[in-house]
Amino acid sequence: MVQFSLPKNSKVTAGRRFPAPEGATRVKAFQIYRWNPDDAQNPRVDSYEIDLDKCGPMVLDALIKIKNEIDSSLTFRRSCREGICGSCAMNIDGTNTLACLKPISDIRGAVRINPLPHMAVVKDLVPDLTQVYAQLRSIEPWLKSETAPPPDGERRQSPTERAKLDGMWECILCFCCTTSCPSYWWNGDRYLGPAVLLAAYRWIADSRDEATGERLDALEDPFKLYRCHTIMNCTQTCPKGLNPAKAIGTIKQLMVERQG
Repeated sequence: MVQFSLPKNSKVTAGRRFPAPEGATRVKAFQIYRWNPDDAQNPRVDSYEIDLDKCGPMVLDALIKIKNEIDSSLTFRRSCREGICGSCAMNIDGTNTLACLKPISDIRGAVRINPLPHMAVVKDLVPDLTQVYAQLRSIEPWLKSETAPPPDGERRQSPTERAKLDGMWECILCFCCTTSCPSYWWNGDRYLGPAVLLAAYRWIADSRDEATGERLDALEDPFKLYRCHTIMNCTQTCPKGLNPAKAIGTIKQLMVERQG
């Protein structure tokens, strides 16, 4: 398992401890990164002890229980609870993943929870996604075609053409992969990162799209694409089991073929 660490750009201190209720027999500690931009304090790690007999099986269940019953100031994103929306992406036990898909039982000892690494933090476990969304917009992730659609139906694909999109359309833009990538840590202002490049290839590979050359031209840049060094953290950490590194490699291959 690939382990990731938070950037050491600020002092993180020990915070408060919330003990388990009396009589609890199955106790699990959750050590959670806390930072509030409004209180002028250093980041800290608060420890919450949870009675697992009165908690759901996933890490997100524990976070919701903490917020609802112990500490309402805890801040995190969540929505679907089904691994579809990507909202609850965070670093759990050293690995980027979705809190709603991470069983508490998979973790030995205390559960360490931090925001996605190497991103600005809005508050507690909420990262600032402004940059990655701007990068996503830059690759124009929508169908581009000069040919008018059929007047009596949709643009059709063969089963073979449709199958080429498998492993890409399933991306939920949680950015677990992008924030696990050392190349993105170093060059995130210019390198697009694995999630965005996977989205770019999804449209390059789409038989209905007529802007392949334009899309490849836009990626022909020393940083946008070629900062990928095939470290493979992105593929290893993807909670949906996708392979962004393969998509990036295929884009590079297309670049070579068009130059030849």
